[in-house]
Amino acid sequence: MAAPAAPQPRLPHAAPALLLLLTALATSLACQQLWTHDDDTFPGDALRLLQDMAPAHTQPCHLQELPFFPETLPLNNLHPRQAAATALRILQHLFHTLSTNSTRQHWPAQPRNDLLNKLQHHIHRLEQCLPDSAALFKGPRNPLLTINKYFRDIQLFLHAHNHSACAWDHVRLEARAALQHLHSLARTMRR
Repeated sequence: MAAPAAPQPRLPHAAPALLLLLTALATSLACQQLWTHDDDTFPGDALRLLQDMAPAHTQPCHLQELPFFPETLPLNNLHPRQAAATALRILQHLFHTLSTNSTRQHWPAQPRNDLLNKLQHHIHRLEQCLPDSAALFKGPRNPLLTINKYFRDIQLFLHAHNHSACAWDHVRLEARAALQHLHSLARTMRR
């Protein structure tokens, strides 16, 4: 005769709902502070790494149609979650641009890899808190569209100049400008 089966523990009917609620609460608390004071060192560290990636000797560059970070981007009138979504989009584009294979021949590997790791860390944190960042913006003055166009112009600029060392150095300087704008976005995220 077979031994009677041991009774299986049963979760109360409310347990799945409680688990979902606790998960949502934990996520909400983790994202309450989208940019912490500890993150304030990030732009400075990233700027230092970009400086470390500068070429040892510079030759005069005569490039045309240089893309410049859009000064008209309305960064001051954003809500904290909109500022976070804007910062996320900038970080994603920076990561995509700076991680291409053609940067390897122009920039030292260690500072480049350190910078990419820092970018990826902040992207991951913001992505967890902003699953659908595009839904935060409505209307014609969507800063995400402006940022997308700016980084598309950078890609066209690199292509037009055959991904030359001179073009990449200009992109490095543009990445510096983008990181400096992250500082003002960080202030908005802490409101």
